[in-house]
Amino acid sequence: MGAGIIGIGRYLPERVVTNFDLEKMMDTSDEWIRTRTGIEERRIAPDDIDTSDMAYFAAAKALESANISAADIDLILVATVTPDRPFPSVACMLQERLGATKAAALDISAACAGFIYGMVTAKQFIDNGAYRYILVVGVEKLSKIVNWNDRNTAVLFGDGAGAVVMAPVSEGRGILSFELGADGTGGKHLYQDEYVMMNGREVFKFAVRQMGESCINVLEKAGLSKQDVDFLIPHQANIRIVEAARQRLELPEDKMSTTVRKYGNTSAASIPISIVEELEAGKIKDDDLIIMVGFGGGLTWGAIALRWGR
Repeated sequence: MGAGIIGIGRYLPERVVTNFDLEKMMDTSDEWIRTRTGIEERRIAPDDIDTSDMAYFAAAKALESANISAADIDLILVATVTPDRPFPSVACMLQERLGATKAAALDISAACAGFIYGMVTAKQFIDNGAYRYILVVGVEKLSKIVNWNDRNTAVLFGDGAGAVVMAPVSEGRGILSFELGADGTGGKHLYQDEYVMMNGREVFKFAVRQMGESCINVLEKAGLSKQDVDFLIPHQANIRIVEAARQRLELPEDKMSTTVRKYGNTSAASIPISIVEELEAGKIKDDDLIIMVGFGGGLTWGAIALRWGR
């Protein structure tokens, strides 16, 4: 038995903020944003919806998709850098709201790579038999830590949540290999003071290099090649960064998720949000080989080679 995904859900706020809306708020333009990032619009949560609320909405859908109850969950892992408050953790707040009374709960802070870190952590508990059902959530309300007067960062981010239920799956399916990494010396290039602060040039160079390398590394660890990849789900940071990863794998355009156009950079939520998008579009099928890869502040990175299916 491997450790894989048996249920998935997402939540996206109703409010859509387009590039044209941002033109009225700051010195920018739709063309400037699109040509540099690929983003056309993003979702922004209202004041009365916080990170834990979005996590709950996505998690409830994931439990329904997995056909299990909250009482079945053994562990809750929430990847976020925008918790409601420093403590209690979003995971503990989610445990209470779901009624997952037997679940242990903790948050993971690895920025945009957080969801990958969460999935890999869940795999360890499933592989060693300690836990059977683990809820992994990626969720961010980045709108509350963005400086809306800074056009270099404000145009990039959106709010949202994605969740998966991980459990033992049939032989040959689930996570085949993974890579996690960190480079604390690069922390100065992407961090939060009062607001998100970013050295875009340095982060771009790091991301283009690391995303491609990590994809190749997990394929090699799994004894697979570029030709075996059916679909790529990269962290949705910037269209030029994800395109570099696609080209490194020599994949056609229709074999990669590009939800960044509609949702912007949702940090830890971007990969699970994209999985739901592509499943609903019929682009992911049982036994497909999926590569997930992300990078974020820390600096952190991670990648997974996963055989889809229960």
